Amino acid sequence: MSPTEPNELRTGWTTGTCASAAAKAAVILLTNGTLPDAVEVELPSGQRVSFSVEDSGDGGAVVVKDAGDDPDCTDGARVTVHAKETPNSELKFVAGSGVGTVTKAGLGLPVGDPAINPVPQKMISKAVREVTDKGLELTFSVPGGEEMAKRTTNARLGIIGGISILGTTGIVRPFSTAAYRASVIQQISVATAQGERTIVLATGSRSEAFAMQLYDDLDSVCFVEVGDFTGVALKSAAKLGVEKIIWIGMVGKISKLANEVMMTHFHRSDLNSQVLAEAARLADSSGRIAAAATETNTARHFFEVCQKEGDERPLGILCQMAKRACANHIAKPIDIEVIMVDFEGKRVVARA
Repeated sequence: MSPTEPNELRTGWTTGTCASAAAKAAVILLTNGTLPDAVEVELPSGQRVSFSVEDSGDGGAVVVKDAGDDPDCTDGARVTVHAKETPNSELKFVAGSGVGTVTKAGLGLPVGDPAINPVPQKMISKAVREVTDKGLELTFSVPGGEEMAKRTTNARLGIIGGISILGTTGIVRPFSTAAYRASVIQQISVATAQGERTIVLATGSRSEAFAMQLYDDLDSVCFVEVGDFTGVALKSAAKLGVEKIIWIGMVGKISKLANEVMMTHFHRSDLNSQVLAEAARLADSSGRIAAAATETNTARHFFEVCQKEGDERPLGILCQMAKRACANHIAKPIDIEVIMVDFEGKRVVARA
């Protein structure tokens, strides 16, 4: 089943919820010799939900993930669990084909364990303990999981071999900012757990690809695509002992940072043209550049006029203003550098 909300984007289920349902079904099969058509499991909120179950064909149970209207690369994944009894009373989780194994510290999971996050572990344990108290070995697999994982940051985080079993509420909310925020914090946590003290924050894929070329001496774990969550990333990095932060992005996001807006989604933060005007004034730029600051509501127009006029000084000043705002946001002595790249993500335009 999938939870629906009228007149809104359709929500879905996390891999953790699907894994708990598949695990319960697999244990029922092991215990009773019959695979149920459906099982009911409990979400962290206490809500109970039911899932259809399929036969894996080799003694396991399958629950097909429905991510709702979220563009989740694991939508449609066949989350599969095989169960067998063990002599003791413990539960043992095993990563099968398509489920990742943890190889780096910083994820809150022991190195060598399956990439099953703590909340899903609790959900799975509760679900199977509704069936039996016997010792169990549960093997989790997802056909095609290795390919799905290529569209995530798993490899960079040291999760090798497939996807992670994730979830904090059990429900996938479309385009969830909470999930992205958690991902940013997790990436920084993994980097610092490896002893890295320099973090490169990029706002998008083009900026990140350019940053990796620019700082090719840094391990890939140091690069974090923060999207609009600069403020979250800065505070997380400061808390975890990062000594140098390099922020790389384009003029629009830098202008918002310069205006001390640390959550830079366009719906949440309007461009303040006075910031652009101040940069033009401080640079003593031409009247055309000064006028460009307020002619439209886009920083790109201002950028393009600076380029045409052959005067990139205002762009450098914007970087300085953004750097100062970032430093004020964390209020901690950390070396911060702000770099502006062009719209192709191929050239450093200005830096501070």
